[in-house]
Amino acid sequence: MDFFSFLAVFLLVRRLQKSLKFSPARGKWVPLFTMASWITVGLYILAVIFLHEGLIKIFGGGILLGAIIFGEKEPDFQPLLSFIKAHYPLAAATLLAGLVQVVAIEFFDKYDNYFDFAILGGFIWIFARWATTKKQLQEFNLIQQQNLVLDKLVADRTAELTQQKNELQQTLELLQTTQQQLIQSEKLASLGELTAGIAHEIQNPLNFVNNFSEVSMEMLDEMEQELSKGDTAEAIAIAADIKENLGKIIHHGKRADGIVKGMLQHSRASTGVKEPTNINSLADEYLRLAYHGLRAKDKSFNAEMITHFGDKLPVINVIPQEIGRVLLNLFTNAFYAVHEKQKDGDASYKPTIEVITSASKDFIKIQVKDNGSGIRDEIKQKIMQPFFTTKPTGQGTGLGLSLSYDIVVKGHSGKIDLHSKEGEGSEFIVKLPLI
Repeated sequence: MDFFSFLAVFLLVRRLQKSLKFSPARGKWVPLFTMASWITVGLYILAVIFLHEGLIKIFGGGILLGAIIFGEKEPDFQPLLSFIKAHYPLAAATLLAGLVQVVAIEFFDKYDNYFDFAILGGFIWIFARWATTKKQLQEFNLIQQQNLVLDKLVADRTAELTQQKNELQQTLELLQTTQQQLIQSEKLASLGELTAGIAHEIQNPLNFVNNFSEVSMEMLDEMEQELSKGDTAEAIAIAADIKENLGKIIHHGKRADGIVKGMLQHSRASTGVKEPTNINSLADEYLRLAYHGLRAKDKSFNAEMITHFGDKLPVINVIPQEIGRVLLNLFTNAFYAVHEKQKDGDASYKPTIEVITSASKDFIKIQVKDNGSGIRDEIKQKIMQPFFTTKPTGQGTGLGLSLSYDIVVKGHSGKIDLHSKEGEGSEFIVKLPLI
């Protein structure tokens, strides 16, 4: 009966190794268990050769006890814990038999059958526990196998999602680039619409500059004549007139310079820097540019422009080229609406655009009204969506109001509202915070 403990260790090692068939820890333990199996066989052979029968039992029982304690402590073998503990009776019986055989040989010889029965019973108990835990082990192995399959599915899905994420990131970057290109195209398109208006607006101050320059030249000739006669009083009077003319030349020169600078700001990308801006001047500038831009396309078009600019309107910190773009878009749409209604041929119809600015303690309000054909109720919610346009194909990108909304709401923390009644006209209200 001295070999039962070694056999139990050998079988326990093999059983633990088999339980790792579907475990991720298999690669860690299999080489160790293979080595442990051969070491167990070798230790038994050496024990038989060099040790007394009683010492063999003690040695084998000690090895079995150590294997049991090792198996209990390792987390990887927790599913087999009840099977591992089933080896305690055999280890106890073997150690007890070995100690008695060494210490009291006569007592052992008298009752050796009982000790052998105890060892055999412990060994049979191991197999009984193995039979009851075999089904649990199979279920555990099945779960481990399913876990491996699930882990593979998760890994595959993770790789797929990572690839999709990378593709979406590339698509997002492409869309952002395309968006910037579309925004720049919209800016250039609106600048093209203003070309004729710019030419008209810049022509007026240039005409003044040319006229006052010619008059001043003539007055200089007169002053020279008066000085040659010795009439200094008249020469001084003429000099005062020339000085006044030069002041007008400077005024209209700055007017032309302002128009050019404003259009340069309109055409290039925004710096994102807010500047103190006079909303009345900005609105007046873009209102006339939008009007003359449309008249350049259709000389027959006329509209009444009514402005009610608030007195002592405070200067507000905004990005002027961005707010100018918003105003230009609203004015252009208003003129387009009244022009389209004018084409209906109603002789009594008078196209009218009204611009009102006012201030409260919290914001500046800009109202742009027209008496055009208005906007249908079913499309009011879509009017500020990107690429949505009520204009015929080729006449609108659908980005104007969308960009205006982004500039006012996202860029300046303001509001933009629409009030419209089909057949009567529309009103856009822009509110810009003072702070």
